[in-house]
Amino acid sequence: MSEQFLQSNGLKLAFDEFGNKTDPAIVLVMGLGSQMVQWPIDFCEALASSGYRVIRFDNRDIGLSEKVKVDKEVSILKVMAMKAVGLPVSVPYDLYDMAQDAVGVLDALEIDRAHWVGVSMGGMIAQVVAAKYPNRCSTLTSIMSTTGNPKLPQASLKIRAQLLKRPPIDDEAAYVEHMLVTRKMISSPGFPITDEDMRARTLLSYRRNIYPAGYRNQVVAIMATGDRRKLLKQIITPTLVIHGHDDPLVPVEGGIDTARYISHSNLHLIEGMGHDLPPGLSPIMSNLIVEHIERQNASEKAA
Repeated sequence: MSEQFLQSNGLKLAFDEFGNKTDPAIVLVMGLGSQMVQWPIDFCEALASSGYRVIRFDNRDIGLSEKVKVDKEVSILKVMAMKAVGLPVSVPYDLYDMAQDAVGVLDALEIDRAHWVGVSMGGMIAQVVAAKYPNRCSTLTSIMSTTGNPKLPQASLKIRAQLLKRPPIDDEAAYVEHMLVTRKMISSPGFPITDEDMRARTLLSYRRNIYPAGYRNQVVAIMATGDRRKLLKQIITPTLVIHGHDDPLVPVEGGIDTARYISHSNLHLIEGMGHDLPPGLSPIMSNLIVEHIERQNASEKAA
């Protein structure tokens, strides 16, 4: 495993992979403002050891992938206000563009189809891939994600306020402490993670690359894309929806709504799971994903 680069949708994206190149591919799509290295290595290795080529990549504007140039800094609050009153918004890109990036990863690696696994915003991107590019999607696993339904419960004001705070990017120690507060607010009560582990994960991304403008651009990409329920009805790909009963950032209703609008979907709710990927969840998640893929493989063979 070593980091590499590829061209996708006119952008240079960083990626790495686990397993054998001849095995069926699983593409992992990370969430809002998070780098590919936040996919736990033991999770990736578990999938690879089950006979899959596991590919993870940095979304545009994050990590070592190319940054999108904008003339003026995007204001999350301004876009939020304009959306609230029904005014059109102009943003650097939306989730459809990010889905094109993801499909471009397959093109660059000369892979016809893949099993798609997305977490949070990555789940939204993977949903768009399944809806718009069904011939590139063997199965879909949407984790701790949602539909964009504006009527669903939202995160608390305290959590949303924390996410809107600008972290002190020029001070490593202060940045880590800021992110520690954020991580603790959304962590899984049933799968505790130590402060030491949280700090290590945060430092991994901080020392690799930090680009706050990318986080803002991705927030407004989600907002601009809006309600995707009609789109989700188009998905014909066999889908597994995984969500935590105790997710404080994307409440469990988001996962339930996702399964409601995607036909051929199975919903698996996990007690004690919040909005993170702690070590205790890795074997549970990898087993669920492999079982989902193998069920589909068996179904195709029986047909």
